[in-house]
Amino acid sequence: MSYSNYPSSASQENPGSNAPKDNRKLIYGVLIAALVGTWGYIVYDKNKSSQKLNELTTQYTAADSSRSAVELEYNDALSRMDSLTGSNTKLSGELEARKNQIDSLKNSIRTELAKKNADLKKAHQMVQQLNGKITDLLAQVDQLKQENQTLTVANQDLSTQRDTLTAQKTRVEQNLTQMVAEKEHVEDVGSTLHASNINIAAINIKSSGKEKVTSTAKKTDVLRISFDLDENRIAPSGSKELYVCVTGPDGHPITIPANGSGTFETREEGEKVFTNKMDVQYEQGKRLPVSFDWKPETGKYQTGDYKIEIYQNGYRIGQGTKSLKKGGLFS
Repeated sequence: MSYSNYPSSASQENPGSNAPKDNRKLIYGVLIAALVGTWGYIVYDKNKSSQKLNELTTQYTAADSSRSAVELEYNDALSRMDSLTGSNTKLSGELEARKNQIDSLKNSIRTELAKKNADLKKAHQMVQQLNGKITDLLAQVDQLKQENQTLTVANQDLSTQRDTLTAQKTRVEQNLTQMVAEKEHVEDVGSTLHASNINIAAINIKSSGKEKVTSTAKKTDVLRISFDLDENRIAPSGSKELYVCVTGPDGHPITIPANGSGTFETREEGEKVFTNKMDVQYEQGKRLPVSFDWKPETGKYQTGDYKIEIYQNGYRIGQGTKSLKKGGLFS
């Protein structure tokens, strides 16, 4: 009988029918499958989240773009309005009422755009409405500007006509003033009286009072000046001042202080000394005889020529000369 230390093949192939099975491979497989599934879900969920985030970002970008577009349109409308109010600081009547409506609409748009969840469609509609109102207001303002330009041209024409009329009026007034002055001058000259029939007589008065005309200085008591103030239909009735100027044989004016001799202003000769002044009552359109006596303060006459001038209204209206001779032995 023989013995061997090596086991037989039978014993190796069947180590025993009751030994436990090895499940590690199965477990590893399940775990790997679960891990793959988890990662797949995570990747899928991440893709879904990314897609949703992209959609939200797109929506936000679109909303923000819409808001920006509405705000831009609104700002453009405000710019138009600013240009209107800048060039037209004063709007009256109906235009002012329209501007108030626009201001109210601007406030509504501003309030809507300030909201976090603004109704951009509503805001856009209000901006369009705002633009329409601004356009209407601009059209009316342009029309008023054109009308104002027309009125400005008309006013300029009227101003030119007014200036022309003013210049013409000034010339007419100047001409009228000149004509009035000339008329007054003519009337003034025309109203000046005229003396005619001037006579100067040397009178000798006897002790009995009887008067006799003489030609000698020694016998002359008074010089009697007489003349007529002719008819004048321009000179008004009333008191007239007559200035009598007597120039002696020596060529000097004779003054009589006792009779109020003095000076007066003539129209053509300047200041002149008068010997005597007298007042007469003249009636318009009628002849008035005037007579007065003059004698020197000493009562004595010199021989030679006495020149007598009569003035009224500054003009000389008559003059005459009387010669007194030196008396002879039997004169």
